[in-house]
Amino acid sequence: MIIVCSLSRLQETVGKSRARHVVTLVRDEELIRREREALRGNGVKPEDHLWLEMDDIAEEMDGMIAPSEQHIEQLIVFLKRWDRAQPMVVHCYAGISRSTAAAFIAACAISPERDEAEIAARLRAASPTAYPNRRLVALADRYLKRGGKMTAAIETMGFGAGAYEAEPFGLDLD
Repeated sequence: MIIVCSLSRLQETVGKSRARHVVTLVRDEELIRREREALRGNGVKPEDHLWLEMDDIAEEMDGMIAPSEQHIEQLIVFLKRWDRAQPMVVHCYAGISRSTAAAFIAACAISPERDEAEIAARLRAASPTAYPNRRLVALADRYLKRGGKMTAAIETMGFGAGAYEAEPFGLDLD
């Protein structure tokens, strides 16, 4: 199970789920430094917390950190170390774009035989606000050699319901 949440709900979500692996997709180093300290108190070891420093953008922009192939590679390597005994929590600032993209990517990477459109439909059913970051998904689509199927699948989701912050939700991988 992958649980997606916003930064403001991270500690609560990790505590309730007893997750021991966390993926952070946020640029703000000061915010993450404070959250990392609190995660240790929730039983998350430093090596089980992956921080992917990026902004929520779909195109390169001056002064911002765009999602990159390196971020995708780090995520896939991290997923391979996750034993799936406990849920993994994935979060970004609002729990809407970067984190839902990472959850979708993880589901596709962990279950390469599963249909991308089915995973996207499950993501939409789990969260009406999900709007996966298109750049992250496109990069992962190439990295995982899915032939454009991941990108096409999230396009069928359309825009999510408008929200400042998403409610935490789970994406079952089985």
